[in-house]
Amino acid sequence: MKKDRKIGYARVSTREQNLDLQLDALKAAGCDEIFTDQGVSGAAIERDGLSQALGSVEEGDTLIVWKLDRLGRSLGFLADLIAEYGREGRGFVALQDGIDTTTTGGKLVFHIMAALAEFERDLISERTTAGMVAARRRGKHIGRPTSLSREQISHAKRQIASGEETIAGMASVLGVHRNTLRRAIAE
Repeated sequence: MKKDRKIGYARVSTREQNLDLQLDALKAAGCDEIFTDQGVSGAAIERDGLSQALGSVEEGDTLIVWKLDRLGRSLGFLADLIAEYGREGRGFVALQDGIDTTTTGGKLVFHIMAALAEFERDLISERTTAGMVAARRRGKHIGRPTSLSREQISHAKRQIASGEETIAGMASVLGVHRNTLRRAIAE
């Protein structure tokens, strides 16, 4: 099998859109094979054409796209994929975005992009944590909705304590697993 191949990938979001512009650019870039997805959102990571393209790129090969957003919308996904390619000796080129990880300058652009993706993930995490803390302070329950009301738990405690019902029996009556009832009673 020939090494140092150029594998192209093109995508449009709707069936009405045309792939010609991207295909022409990928052919002009010297792609040996081109895989496509038509009518598929960039937010979807699982795409037939993308899976085939990614599976075709081997060590020494380069994946080429017309623009970075044709590969995907998630900066985290893009940064992880391109970093993996770098570690495995595979190149990546986004023709319109000036990214070419087979060159020193392209690697710099990618590392800046990866740092921004990590920064974005950290900001999202910080905002999520801050929002949860604020909600807890306001007395809001965070997480899964509770399966049992306070009244149900109190009733179950009384029934079990009096010996009228077992944990398993009471859990069955309440329609929950016995472990759920045990945890609720323990709290």
